[in-house]
Amino acid sequence: MNAIEEAVAAAAADQAPEEAHVAPQHGYTGNKDAYLRRLKRIEGQVRGIARMVDEDKYCIDILTQVAAVTKALHAVSLGLVEEHIGHCVVGAASEPDPDARAEAIDAKVKEAADAIGRLLR
Repeated sequence: MNAIEEAVAAAAADQAPEEAHVAPQHGYTGNKDAYLRRLKRIEGQVRGIARMVDEDKYCIDILTQVAAVTKALHAVSLGLVEEHIGHCVVGAASEPDPDARAEAIDAKVKEAADAIGRLLR
């Protein structure tokens, strides 16, 4: 089962009575620890780059490390976009009111498209 199918199943299972107002979970909540580990590793890489600059290391070696950090951040970003689509967009699709559903889907898809656009700049 892929992430989108899992999100659809989770959204269907999350249909609780109206009176049970629980703080909404974000799509990445289930993988939060993994994201935090990756971001801390990236943070360490960035500190290493700063140290390389401070120690006057060869510019190409520094650029190689910058490229590695950039690639790592893109991987985190793509994971978050996938989580958004699999959780937030699919959640909007489960809205019972057809008019509200269409608006919610449009809003969530636009959020995803805007985020992807920012990543591509």
